[in-house]
Amino acid sequence: MIEVSHVSRNFGDFRAVNDVSFSIPTGQIVGLLGPNGAGKTTTMRMITGFLAPSSGTITIDGINIAENPVAGKRKIGYMPESAPLYGDMIVEDYLKYIAQMQGVNPDEKLPKLCQECGLKEVMSKNISELSRGNRQRVSLAHALMNDPEILILDEPTSGLDPNQVEDVRAIIREIGKTRTVIVSTHILSEVETICSRAIIISGGKLVADSSIENLKNSIGTSSSVYLTFACGNSGKSADEAASLAKSIEGVSAVSLNDIHDGKEELVISVNGDVEIRPQLIKKLVEAGFDIYETAQSKNSLEDVFHALTENSWEAK
Repeated sequence: MIEVSHVSRNFGDFRAVNDVSFSIPTGQIVGLLGPNGAGKTTTMRMITGFLAPSSGTITIDGINIAENPVAGKRKIGYMPESAPLYGDMIVEDYLKYIAQMQGVNPDEKLPKLCQECGLKEVMSKNISELSRGNRQRVSLAHALMNDPEILILDEPTSGLDPNQVEDVRAIIREIGKTRTVIVSTHILSEVETICSRAIIISGGKLVADSSIENLKNSIGTSSSVYLTFACGNSGKSADEAASLAKSIEGVSAVSLNDIHDGKEELVISVNGDVEIRPQLIKKLVEAGFDIYETAQSKNSLEDVFHALTENSWEAK
């Protein structure tokens, strides 16, 4: 359990984090999001004890990280974006070294970590010879060495190829079944894929803290319907098609785009989980319009992120 209560952090006259509060229970994978300079990394460094808050408190399972940093840090595994690995060491030797520094028996721990992080094929290789994906795996094994209750990952899939990304995500999902995991990333689709909840910081302030689904429904509409059509021989105008769309229950807004070759596109904002496409198509066909294509797009976390973080420092 992580409890962040009214935490602020100043750097001289600049307040990087401003009165942020949240709590995260065990067994939850949470995305920590925000634009560059929003205060994410500063917040993570305060949680891990690398930085002290200027005000407020952070507790890890009831332990105040500022008052008892050693006991608090023993419960945390931290994987920074650019992990400081020793490139001239063999993977197995490096992990043994980390185990001995942390008072862990390497003979007992390394086989489990090797299996959990998928390192079997590279244990005898020099770290400098590893791909970025395998270096990320070594970093993750390092973060898990002391069997932490809390795992904090900063851009864990940055620079990886699609196969490596999916492998690391699968590892995170498995880890998150028994641990508290915070994932900080700019890849918003990743948060939608592996996290059940997102915390968004903008301009140093907490601007959102909710489940992914609630956040996607928070900007007024839950989906948009796109329909390509032509007036054909109906003798009617595109505006009349837009009016028909507006008459459907659940539609909150309709816009009209001219495409080409006499085709038009309706962009329809829909509230809630209403499915309007069968009714929409029926109305337009009966009115004599020619239908070419229809598609539906759910609101994404990217839409929410943009709405909440645009001009993030204006109010400071």
